[in-house]
Amino acid sequence: MSFQIGIVGLPNVGKSTLFNAITKSKVEAANYPFATIDPNVGVVAVPDERLAKLAELEKSEKIVPTSIEFVDIAGLVKGASQGEGLGNKFLSHIREVDAIMEVTRVFESKDIIHVNGNVDPKRDMETIAIELQLADLQTVEKRLPDVAKQAKGGDRESIVKKAVLEKYKHVLEAGHMANTVTLTDEEKEHSKDIQLLTQKPFLFVANDKFDLDTKTYLHNGTHCAPGEILIDAQLESELSELSDEDRAQYLEELGLKESGLHKIITAAYKTLGLITFITAGPKESKAWTCKAGSRAPQAAGKIHTDFEKGFIRAEVIQWDKLLEAGGYVQAREKGWLRVEGKEYVVQDGDVVHFRFAN
Repeated sequence: MSFQIGIVGLPNVGKSTLFNAITKSKVEAANYPFATIDPNVGVVAVPDERLAKLAELEKSEKIVPTSIEFVDIAGLVKGASQGEGLGNKFLSHIREVDAIMEVTRVFESKDIIHVNGNVDPKRDMETIAIELQLADLQTVEKRLPDVAKQAKGGDRESIVKKAVLEKYKHVLEAGHMANTVTLTDEEKEHSKDIQLLTQKPFLFVANDKFDLDTKTYLHNGTHCAPGEILIDAQLESELSELSDEDRAQYLEELGLKESGLHKIITAAYKTLGLITFITAGPKESKAWTCKAGSRAPQAAGKIHTDFEKGFIRAEVIQWDKLLEAGGYVQAREKGWLRVEGKEYVVQDGDVVHFRFAN
């Protein structure tokens, strides 16, 4: 399962530079607003050291990592909800993604203009939040009259949907995101067609300069919001040009534990509530992504719908225990290879072999 993360922010904050770095693409990253007009899409393999180790153990013919799609969306400006800049075109591109990664600019530069004349990360984040909230408020206000009319007729789904829209309207008018609203199971079921921008999960990235001499970020997170990921998009661009071995060595020299891409992927999985399970054998060692809390049949369905429909049982072992055992035969002899049924909740790092009826 591949999922999409939309990269958004004001013009000239480093979105396209970061996109190029993490996807190893070559899209335009220019010093003027709206250098990106149509969204660029790049597919990124999710780094997973477990796959290579399992492939070696199983003598797999190939390794197949799971992936993320990053979408570089044109810069948003104040008034976008009213059609300023690329306006509604920008907003329509955001509606398609699973999560939004908001990039703010922390670094100062005389050579790279700021659309508002000066660098102010807090103001920029507020601008983006307000525009997304206003766009959502327009969507809610447009739908409410028709739904309210249907609710008067006694239709239960419309009554519930009206209540949901009113909840959203209340929080949006108060300047909050729609994802702060708590819905009951019934409300979730009857409001699946209400697609709001601020319903989506958000990742926040601060683009600062990394000082190669002091081996620290210039602002060291002082302008970051809580939980914001601190990166240097230009440094990430340089790292993307290196081989895996050289990149690891350079990161060590800089005193960095991981690349910005790794930080973003880790945060994305956590924000979206995703885990990775693995299938490993002579043909291939492959990573699969599913929602945390998925039971074995639903995880099997990520491989093929027939696996879910005909699910019988799953043979399961954690990846490191399989390595420690030295293979499936040895793991079975040690009693480490478990047989699990339909109620088993798949865990991150599980190596699974599904049994199913045709």
